[in-house]
Amino acid sequence: MKTFYQLLLLFICSFAYSQTTISGSVVDDNSQPIPGANIIVLGTTTGTVTDFDGNFTLTYSQNPPFSVQASSVGFESMTLEVTSNSQTLSFVLIEGTALDEVVISASRTPERIFESPVTVERFGLKEIKNTASADFYDGLENLKGVDVNTNSLTFKSVNTRGFATFANNRFMQLVDGMDNSTPALNFPIGNLVGMTETDVLSVELLPGASSALYGANAFNGILFMRSKNPFDYPGISASLKRGITSQKAAGDNAYTDLSFRAAHKFSNKFAGKINFGYLKGTDWAANSKVDKNSNGGTRESNINYDGVNVYGDLASANIRAEAPEFIKPLVPNVYVSRTGYEEEYLTDHNAESVKADWGLYYRPWENDFEISYVGKVGTGSTIYQGSNRYYIDGFTQQQHKLEFKNNNFFLRGYVVSDKAGDSYDMVVTAVQINRAWKSDEDWFGDYISTYVGATLGGATEDQAHAAARAQAESGRYLPGSPEFNEAFNRSINDPNLATGSKFQDASKYYHADGNYNFSHLMDWAEIQVGGSYRKYNLNSFGTIYTDYDGSIDYSEFGLYTQIQKSLELNQSLELKLTGSVRYDKSEFFDGFFSPRLSAGLTINRDHNIRASVQTGFRNPTTQDLFIGLDTSSYILVGSAPNNLDRYSRDYRVSTSGQLLGQPASITQTGAAAYTNSYTRSAVQEYEETGNTDVFEEPSAIGNPSLIKPEQVTSAEVGYRGKLNNLTIDFSAYYNSYKDFISQNRVVAPLYGTVGDNSLSINAIENGDFQDYGIYTNSEADVNSYGASLGLSTKIFGNFDLSGSYTYSKLDFDRKKYPDFVTNFNTPEHKFKASFGNTELFKNFGFNIAYRYSDNYYWEATFGNGLVPEYHVLDAQINLQVPSFKSTFKAGATNLTGKEYYTAYGTGFIGSMYYVSWIINN
Repeated sequence: MKTFYQLLLLFICSFAYSQTTISGSVVDDNSQPIPGANIIVLGTTTGTVTDFDGNFTLTYSQNPPFSVQASSVGFESMTLEVTSNSQTLSFVLIEGTALDEVVISASRTPERIFESPVTVERFGLKEIKNTASADFYDGLENLKGVDVNTNSLTFKSVNTRGFATFANNRFMQLVDGMDNSTPALNFPIGNLVGMTETDVLSVELLPGASSALYGANAFNGILFMRSKNPFDYPGISASLKRGITSQKAAGDNAYTDLSFRAAHKFSNKFAGKINFGYLKGTDWAANSKVDKNSNGGTRESNINYDGVNVYGDLASANIRAEAPEFIKPLVPNVYVSRTGYEEEYLTDHNAESVKADWGLYYRPWENDFEISYVGKVGTGSTIYQGSNRYYIDGFTQQQHKLEFKNNNFFLRGYVVSDKAGDSYDMVVTAVQINRAWKSDEDWFGDYISTYVGATLGGATEDQAHAAARAQAESGRYLPGSPEFNEAFNRSINDPNLATGSKFQDASKYYHADGNYNFSHLMDWAEIQVGGSYRKYNLNSFGTIYTDYDGSIDYSEFGLYTQIQKSLELNQSLELKLTGSVRYDKSEFFDGFFSPRLSAGLTINRDHNIRASVQTGFRNPTTQDLFIGLDTSSYILVGSAPNNLDRYSRDYRVSTSGQLLGQPASITQTGAAAYTNSYTRSAVQEYEETGNTDVFEEPSAIGNPSLIKPEQVTSAEVGYRGKLNNLTIDFSAYYNSYKDFISQNRVVAPLYGTVGDNSLSINAIENGDFQDYGIYTNSEADVNSYGASLGLSTKIFGNFDLSGSYTYSKLDFDRKKYPDFVTNFNTPEHKFKASFGNTELFKNFGFNIAYRYSDNYYWEATFGNGLVPEYHVLDAQINLQVPSFKSTFKAGATNLTGKEYYTAYGTGFIGSMYYVSWIINN
């Protein structure tokens, strides 16, 4: 026994002495420290990261010799040999080009952008540090081929290759593998409840269809955001940004953006982190008084005025149809609208975001196998523009994820839930305030009787209309009055959309997905298999969906595989072939296969030519299927077969209709929109001309088919290369769509059968009809194509200069399909450029970014109109103070002060001026 203890002691001592501690530093080729660089013992998982000053200390449980590698995104890796204990290592990393950076999104496996089989854009730590935008998310709009539509200060919608509204359900946004779309709205709401800047590791953007690997929603592109793992990035960091936003409509207002990160590696087995972010500002105010109607004008010159950002004036009626039968000959056949309220009286324009997340990470065997739990919660206030303008007030979203992974596989499951908070529809609120004062029936009755009396007294038509409005408006609630405030508060707290405007929602979805990479088991090819499952639970209490009697549940799943093979043709030629296919199935529709084939030829490691063909598809969204929402101007009805009759409404029939033998009240369900309707364009032509012959044309019949999945076939070619100091990235694509999903407008008469050329036309003449927004597939051929070219180089030594041009074109016969809305919403020409120097002199850098957008036509359910061309200039300067582990930054967006907008109906975007202090990041 004594001998055993001696041997045990000898073993423990020998183990204790087989510890090697090394230290050192990592700098770039300008001798500037590289914080966050990865230091790893080759062939192991033992490693650490450099601190803010680029220094590190590493202990390894083996004696020398062994090799240590230093790496950082945007730099070429470097390996040094360790030959003795307490050795000091000095790494000098050479800055690589953007094509040398590693991405994982294109093929679900790490690879250089240079070798990616499809187009991919990357926004890493260096780009985040140097962006001239206010934060990393806003900085995405400087990427090649990317459109960022500004809904409000805190809600920006990212999109690529066209077909986008703010409800952008063609584009997927993933945060550490979790879908960031809200269950209620079914699309991401920017970064309102997303990531904090101090925790962002990298952002990758994959434009175009990616259904073969990522499923039904990866139809138009994917944004991947990855956070810092606490094992690799321990420490405390913070960022404080203060400034002002400046806009003519809203004035100058304070802006604050704060983020904090704390991460700790407790041991080689356990680590954790927490993040907190807070943003507060004033939204870009929308105050356009342009008339939405085709005849235009102002409230003073147009009796049927409907201002873009004036709400409540959409309550409009044909006063002859509303008039009693005995005075109809004295009433003109014209439409008149009620007077509305401007947006400034319906919201405080508060823009706010509060978000936090936390994570626990466990590596039971101290290797790459990791178990993690991540929780996220965010709440905020912003403005969202869909069919109407909505104030999203106190909206909350939560995510909880459990994940198992190593270098070869991952298996994760997560739940995403939301609550609408105190959100409300500003347009409907204005309508309800008007009706709280005087019902539509009484208002139009007063108008008609006063008009008739004035004309009988000898007044001209204009004088009679003016007198009629003055009488009908007598006693109207004025903004700021106790009566107005009481009606406003009553409406925004009433979830019954017949009398109020508040949204209620507590929807959620459950998602699971996994992937296994067999590359470690075979050498001849890299094979991956994976799958996903999602279950929706919609619960809006009847305020958004037709879930009046309880939640709506449905599910979908997908399976995929990918094979990738690299062939070395000779010393200077390497061919990479990739093939993948995915099968997806929703419980409402037939299954669908999405294949992708791509090839990339690398020549002398400096040139890569690629080509790919893939198909993509997207299932109809939850709103496409189950919405049942009265927007006041029309009713949105989802196209799921079991949804059509769930939405119903009682209508008062006009006196003219009753004289035709119709009852005083008729109940109509949403099915009428799909089975007995005229096109909106036909009704509009009748309203403008008074000619009922238009309804006898076959093109006037609506009756859209029920919705089914949309498909796209996409072909892409590209080139990436380096010519001396110049980096080139070019791509071109052509997309062909089948069964294109669109939200169109139809009009359903309350009585009669469409096409009977009699009773249904009488219903339209008498104003006895309902406008609907419906979801269907178009028979039209819809195609789009485009190209992007990006160039970057260094000039005058170490100055960075880059630029990109993007061309986008819609191929669609609009004249043949006047009612079909594509929502392409993309400028034909875009140009972006940046110029800067990260080390103009010691610890001081700057960057200037310029964006140009050609004018384009915006079409969406809220309204259609031209978006003029705009030029935007952003700039920043930054100073590093290593002794304080700090970076100070001052910047401005839209430096010229010329206001612009990216979508019809939103507020003009002004300027922002800010200073920031970033600590240890």
